[in-house]
Amino acid sequence: MDNPLATAAAIFVVVLLALALAAMTIGNYAVAGVLFLSASIVIYLREKRFVKP
Repeated sequence: MDNPLATAAAIFVVVLLALALAAMTIGNYAVAGVLFLSASIVIYLREKRFVKP
């Protein structure tokens, strides 16, 4: 919890993944794909920009 931006990004990823799973369950695969891709990009940016090694 040292970095609030990294924590916010992680929470945002969880929300994106939950929305993607919800879109998949109703059969909206295009939206689910975009949401999964968005989650992947946010994970990448979080690891590159907000988390210090």
